[in-house]
Amino acid sequence: MFHHSDPDLDWLMQGLVERVPRTRSAVLLSGDGLSTAGHGAEQDLADQLAAGASALYSLARGLGTQLGDTGEVRQVVVELGSTVLFVATAGAGARMVVVADRDVDPGVMGYEMSALAKSVRGHLATPARQPGTTTG
Repeated sequence: MFHHSDPDLDWLMQGLVERVPRTRSAVLLSGDGLSTAGHGAEQDLADQLAAGASALYSLARGLGTQLGDTGEVRQVVVELGSTVLFVATAGAGARMVVVADRDVDPGVMGYEMSALAKSVRGHLATPARQPGTTTG
């Protein structure tokens, strides 16, 4: 379990990892890149994935704005040699990043990530941090 995790959300990430063959890990993150729940990754890796996913999401949003698209980023996919990263919106102020083997079915992954986000959107929303507050 994550040191700053909501235990009720860890099972959601675990379910995604278990439902989609070839999936290694899934991490829920706040809009500012802090890991909040997950399954399949040690805390240090989860924190790195969350920070990287936040950066990818922000880059995609910025490029979309430059291209005249003001819509929300739906998904960012990064294909590496043997790994695929999927980054998607998971609720107001929340994102998720999923790490899978390169031969994962991207259609199944996209569907499962979307279904997870839609079915629990209210529970996954991460409120913005307030000035003067500290974490964990």
